[in-house]
Amino acid sequence: MPEERRAIHAYLTADSHEIWHNVAEEAGVSLSGFLEALAADMGTNPPDGGGHPRWNEIVKAARKIDAQRRRRGGGGN
Repeated sequence: MPEERRAIHAYLTADSHEIWHNVAEEAGVSLSGFLEALAADMGTNPPDGGGHPRWNEIVKAARKIDAQRRRRGGGGN
């Protein structure tokens, strides 16, 4: 029996959407495979355990994006 799979749904800017797909394509992988590999890495190097060196910068940027969207009433969580 195949492993259960679940979908991720996100609202991205057109630029972000294009970047995700371009990076995956340039690497020769599907976006799903890319996200699965990132999740596996986060499991091995959990963000709350320090993760990777730039993790704190990325989380700060994500919080800023979320706050901006909330202020505009844009949702998109």
